[in-house]
Amino acid sequence: MKELERYYKVLGLDHGASLDEINQAYKDLVFIWHPDRIPKDNQRLLEKATAKLQEINHAREQLRQIHQNSSKSSNYAPKPEKKPAHAYKTASPYQPHPSQPGQNSQTHSHKTPSQETHSQHSHSQNNHQVHNHAAWRPHYRDLNGADLQGANLKEKDLSNRSLIGADLSHADLSDSFLHKINLEKANLYKANLFRANLLEANLKGANLQEANLIGADLSGADLSAADLRGAKIGFGKRIMVKLTGAILTGTILPDGSIHQ
Repeated sequence: MKELERYYKVLGLDHGASLDEINQAYKDLVFIWHPDRIPKDNQRLLEKATAKLQEINHAREQLRQIHQNSSKSSNYAPKPEKKPAHAYKTASPYQPHPSQPGQNSQTHSHKTPSQETHSQHSHSQNNHQVHNHAAWRPHYRDLNGADLQGANLKEKDLSNRSLIGADLSHADLSDSFLHKINLEKANLYKANLFRANLLEANLKGANLQEANLIGADLSGADLSAADLRGAKIGFGKRIMVKLTGAILTGTILPDGSIHQ
């Protein structure tokens, strides 16, 4: 019970918080403690942020498992089936199971033709799942000119990748990690960049017209000649975008004026 209380405390929640509350608290804390937000020359803070992120991940995982088990126990006739491979994983978006050559070779020697056909079909489905889940893993770096109109990239980590001239109009990039991303001359028309981490991003000449930038961190970003006409940057006179050290030479501001 003490461990359970500790998990809630790590996420800043009261005991018995809902799964939605757990997920939202997790997102907020990851946004604050992600190591990409810490200066690279501050080793002490980097180590602290990494440890804190591990603690947050562990707490969220444990609480999600508890909610999952509670949901299963409430079913009137639970089936004795294996837990889906995709259920509640937080360490990475997808991790295919490692193959076991010795066991596989032994199993294949006893398969009937129908079993072999079923196995091939399952393998095809698994490959499709790998494609869907792994499409945005870190080693996919070069997306120059990609057509990503309306893409759901919420909470994705696209840090350091190159998307020069990519079309991201109407895309959802809320809570995403875009540290040092290259979006030079990219089309981000009406894109949702709510609370996105755009530290030191290259946005030279990018089209950010009517984009939602509320809560975004553009510290150190290069917005030279970028077009921000109609972009959402806050409420009333309250600006809610972080622009510390940002380069705004020739930037077209939300009100249509050009920054000198």
